[in-house]
Amino acid sequence: MENTEKLANSKQVIAYIAELFPQCFTLEGEARPLKIGIFQDLANRLADDPKVSKTQLRAALRQYTSSWRYLYGAKTGAIRVDLDGNDCGELEQEHIDHAQTALAESKARASERRKEQAAKNGDKKPGAKAKRAPKANKSTANPSKSRPAKAKNTKLDNKPAEPRRELKAEDIVVGKDVNVNMGNGNMPATIVELNKDEVRVRLSNGLTMLVKAEHLSS
Repeated sequence: MENTEKLANSKQVIAYIAELFPQCFTLEGEARPLKIGIFQDLANRLADDPKVSKTQLRAALRQYTSSWRYLYGAKTGAIRVDLDGNDCGELEQEHIDHAQTALAESKARASERRKEQAAKNGDKKPGAKAKRAPKANKSTANPSKSRPAKAKNTKLDNKPAEPRRELKAEDIVVGKDVNVNMGNGNMPATIVELNKDEVRVRLSNGLTMLVKAEHLSS
């Protein structure tokens, strides 16, 4: 009973009839043109075969005769064969023309499908949009880098100078540690001599100099 299970599809049917009638059907290479009315011959031969029905035979024959390798075999000088491989006459020119037209149309449809599939695959490829994102991030990065520099410079420029603590008259005495206000900053010194309008101070490096009292601070 295992061998009586029906075949599932046309591919299996073609393989089955090629096994039963190898002089007529082939699974590889160029196929030979079939005898006109071969469907009826097949139906008669396999009438009692539980594995295949007439409907399956008809669908399988349609698929077999529309294949490219069968259409390639429909050419001038080709001989039709029956189920046993017997010659059944040369192929007519109108059938050759029909086969060539069917082959060209089938190839065109296949080419169009390949183009459509290639176009779909091309649209799905990543890259274009993904590459623009880093550029946008890069462009926004430059201004952010310059802002801290500006802010830093502003703080330096606007940093208030330390207030001077001017000495009072009673603070200007010999031995008093003071700061001499120079052009670039303050220098520590000690008062060593008092004059009418000026004060002599000794700097930390040992040098002495005369300065006005207004240039001294604590």
